[in-house]
Amino acid sequence: MLKQSLAAATTSSLLGMGRLSPNLLKTEILAGLTVALALVPEAVAFAFVAGVHPLVGLYAAFIVGLITALIGGRPGMISGATGALAVVMVSLVAEHGVQYLFATVVLMGLIQIAAGVLRLGKFIRLVPHPVMLGFVNGLAIVIFLAQLTQFQIHSTDGGDTQWMSGTPLYAMLALTGLTMAVIWIIPKFTSVIPAPLAGIAVVVAIVMIFGIDVPRVGDLASIKGNLPEFALPIVPMNLETFKIVLPYAVILAAIGLIESLLTLNLVGEITEKRGGASKECVAQGVANTVTGFFGGMGGCAMIGQSMINVKSGGRTRLSGITAAIFLLAFILVGSELIEQIPLAALVGVMFMVVIGTFAWRSLKIIRKIPFTDAVVMLLVTVTTVMTDLAVAVVVGVIVSALAYAWNNATRIRAVVRSTPEGAKVYEIEGPLFFGSTDGFAELFQPKGDPAAVTVDFLKSRIVDQSALQAIETLAEKYEAEGKQLTLRHLSRDCHRLLNRAGQLVVEGDDDPEYGLAVDYSVRTGILGTGH
Repeated sequence: MLKQSLAAATTSSLLGMGRLSPNLLKTEILAGLTVALALVPEAVAFAFVAGVHPLVGLYAAFIVGLITALIGGRPGMISGATGALAVVMVSLVAEHGVQYLFATVVLMGLIQIAAGVLRLGKFIRLVPHPVMLGFVNGLAIVIFLAQLTQFQIHSTDGGDTQWMSGTPLYAMLALTGLTMAVIWIIPKFTSVIPAPLAGIAVVVAIVMIFGIDVPRVGDLASIKGNLPEFALPIVPMNLETFKIVLPYAVILAAIGLIESLLTLNLVGEITEKRGGASKECVAQGVANTVTGFFGGMGGCAMIGQSMINVKSGGRTRLSGITAAIFLLAFILVGSELIEQIPLAALVGVMFMVVIGTFAWRSLKIIRKIPFTDAVVMLLVTVTTVMTDLAVAVVVGVIVSALAYAWNNATRIRAVVRSTPEGAKVYEIEGPLFFGSTDGFAELFQPKGDPAAVTVDFLKSRIVDQSALQAIETLAEKYEAEGKQLTLRHLSRDCHRLLNRAGQLVVEGDDDPEYGLAVDYSVRTGILGTGH
């Protein structure tokens, strides 16, 4: 009994659960089944985008999904083959073939592992909230647009595709709407079965009973296959190969980590969990490295499937593990059954994901938030739709940083007063950094000031090397006029890093305590006074 209890407790801990109860097991397994059903058409579609066989996408969904579920930074997250990575892979596959893709995925994984070991994932906290809102909204739109391709008819001779019309279109729309209605209604009556799974089951039953002719999963491609087999990528092991795969590997690693870490934060808000960024980087890296050796196209976190999972009650590692196992079972033994699922049911599930993912409150607050934040949110949304998520996030962070720097640059000012002895005191307010150095210099009048001048930094903060250089330049100007300049309330770090102006600092017990990230540049002589 004791051994069984210890084994159950260990399993429970590994899966991220407090206790293994029958009700919890049922919820997690059904959530995993729902996710697996939604993964099939996505993996097949993204494989087509990348220009590889559908099984390459399905193997990636299985391996990446399983490994990240086991060791990832956020229980409940789902990973697999994604469109953001597929659009980058297509040119590599077209020019060099699928074996170079496998080699690239291996290198991509190693880069992601290095990022995790170096704890670079913590920098995701620098992504501002308006960027997160834009990311979520843009991704919801991308998911919506991706589902519209299911309303197209692909010609058998490889010609142009056409939009559905007439009875096929009405049937597709009706079944999609029915799926959405079931997903919306079911939670009001029961939580025994995940709403998305109930929607799929109802539509499958109706199509089978009434023999409705609608597009099915099997119309995309056959998903039948064998177990993925280990194999080294068949590419020349030389410098030329490395030069080909490295740029793609770096881009794929960056996109994968950005999308995964943003999804981690989003799932964390829903499940009220924090942390795990570096752990997720390592997990994504291990998953992609293994995938490259087993004929998969690599992947990252999938926000759509993650939302399906958490909305279906999946909160532990078990749901992600179950999803991966079900997906493998579909490939090995259940392909004929899965291929009969109407695409309309899966489209309906994804449309509900879109509704649940889009930050509708952002439409209400857009007129109330600062103008810059509103611009950033809209910019990230549009860029996500027009390009990809990684570019959108980078653009949003850069614009936010520039806006922040500009706002702080305009905050530098001085309260000027005179002492009974006739000296002039400048009390600086606002941060002194590269963006505010010009405004700082304009505060002073070396030629018109009295013989004794004090600059008080109690309400300011010296931020960077440019700020130190501005103080040095100010000291030179007053020295050239033959006037005494005194600097007060600078941190000990500033005392050490300043050159000529450091001799003018008056130390006090109330000096602030903070460090500057310019120690190396000063010690190596990059910061100077021109003398």
